[in-house]
Amino acid sequence: MRVTRPGSGVRTKICGLTRLSDVAAVSEAGAAFMGLVFFPKSPRNVSLPQARDLALAAPVGLAKVALLVNPDDALLDAVTGTVPLDMIQLHGTETPERVAEVRTRTGLPVMKAVGLRDAADLPILDRYVDVADQVLVDAKPPEDASLPGGNGVGFDWRLIAGRKWKTPWMLAGGLTPDNVSEAVRLTGARQVDVSSGVESAPGVKDARLIAAFCTAASGQ
Repeated sequence: MRVTRPGSGVRTKICGLTRLSDVAAVSEAGAAFMGLVFFPKSPRNVSLPQARDLALAAPVGLAKVALLVNPDDALLDAVTGTVPLDMIQLHGTETPERVAEVRTRTGLPVMKAVGLRDAADLPILDRYVDVADQVLVDAKPPEDASLPGGNGVGFDWRLIAGRKWKTPWMLAGGLTPDNVSEAVRLTGARQVDVSSGVESAPGVKDARLIAAFCTAASGQ
């Protein structure tokens, strides 16, 4: 049974699901999106058969998002040909032109992740608002990080306080059940994304943390 949480209207995305129990927990918590990671270096990486099983277990209304890092056409075709999806999330160094190509090739809406560390990074966001269906405003990974996201690091939310983009956007980077309410208050975000912040160990989702995150994000 999926729980719908009215209230603030903030939508949540829980990324990096690997087990059927994760899908159930995300659904029960009332999240709007579930993310499946296709990146071998990540502890949340899933195989195509595994991802298909997870996607098929999702109830109607829970959007299925594939996270890909600089995918070539072969990988795009393999993922979209195997897994029923609602959106592609590009989390690499894809150019605006590549984002447009992915939209055309897959026929799916595309969310482009952009990492921020300081104000100098903000103009990069503007390059994608005309081509992506959504923009994921994330923290830049540490210099020595092997993962483009899911590192549990944040950025100064004041960088985007009061900013408006014509494209829907989602806030990510270091969010947890303890800080997501404050992040929403400071940034005005209407969508938030979490991965490591709801885990008991790298790649292991915790149903209680997922529920707590969704409750905190919605202001309840």
